[in-house]
Amino acid sequence: MSLLKKSIKERLEKYDRYRYHYYSNKIATKSLNSLVQEKGKFPSVLKKRADEYAVEILGSKKFAPWLYVYSHFTGDFKEGWIPDNFYGKVVIQKIQGDYGKVSFLKPLTNRLFQHEISPDLGYYINGVWFDSNYKTIQKENIGKLLFSQTDKIIYKLDQSFQGKGIHVFHKKDFNPTLIAKLGNGVIQRFIQQHEFFNAFTPDSVATIRLTTVIDNDAKISLRAAYLRLGRNKNKYVTTNEHIRIPIDMKNGTLDALGYLPNWHQILHHPDTQEQFEAKQIPNFKACKDLVLNLHQNMPMVRAIGWDLCVDAQNTPIVMEWNGYSNDIKFSEASQGPCFKDLAWGKLRI
Repeated sequence: MSLLKKSIKERLEKYDRYRYHYYSNKIATKSLNSLVQEKGKFPSVLKKRADEYAVEILGSKKFAPWLYVYSHFTGDFKEGWIPDNFYGKVVIQKIQGDYGKVSFLKPLTNRLFQHEISPDLGYYINGVWFDSNYKTIQKENIGKLLFSQTDKIIYKLDQSFQGKGIHVFHKKDFNPTLIAKLGNGVIQRFIQQHEFFNAFTPDSVATIRLTTVIDNDAKISLRAAYLRLGRNKNKYVTTNEHIRIPIDMKNGTLDALGYLPNWHQILHHPDTQEQFEAKQIPNFKACKDLVLNLHQNMPMVRAIGWDLCVDAQNTPIVMEWNGYSNDIKFSEASQGPCFKDLAWGKLRI
């Protein structure tokens, strides 16, 4: 590589890092301001500790804003916290590399994990229709295949996340030409969730978010868990409107407090008025066992965020997995530090 090309590449990488941290910390600042509205002024002693920790342990003050959020959320400072932007630009780069990006390719999930873990009905990839066994199928036959046992499907585009790139179709309005225009992705049956979740949000499928990691001794463990609920008008859970409730990782019991997107506390779902306290996720042990076993098939991806649901037959189903940009900030604030023993804070790029 010539010196000029190397210089250009370094400048582009520097700009990319700057832009990433700028937008991440902008979100952190907005989150902190929202917490200030609910809890009052952010204590200067906590800010001082966060600033010192960001510089002395993590290497830069640009990692302080998310530490502010975690600190004001909990009312304390905890060593070992991983700021969201440190995770995204340092940790992920070191422990995943490009291997975690394969999770962006939604149609590969069942093949990669060697199990039918997702409710896939078919795929649209590079102009070709496939059934769930990756056998080609003619465009005119795709509707018959998809709606033979259901009248509602979900189409998830590659690289869909946080509720973006997800489309719901009923049999009467299904149009394969429209899907082709949307781009590559997976077609899944719409899940009939367990009645436990219908009490909270009957209009959208609730999501159990589990985070697993592989440590330096190749041991896989569950590090964080919370429930994501949609609102009454939602067809599916979205980041802009979701409600998050921490889950006790030992027994699957919900915390008494849930949180709106602005981090404000609530005791019950604002639409159905269903309270969170002492409610227990159905078949939670099976959910844990499933993701811990599945992670063994992708050991090169050392941190994975799993989105699961439990269906009407009490069966855990993997809706998505994310091996590259899985969110940790809510887990760090509500259950963390979740990764202290892994020494991620010492990583550098």
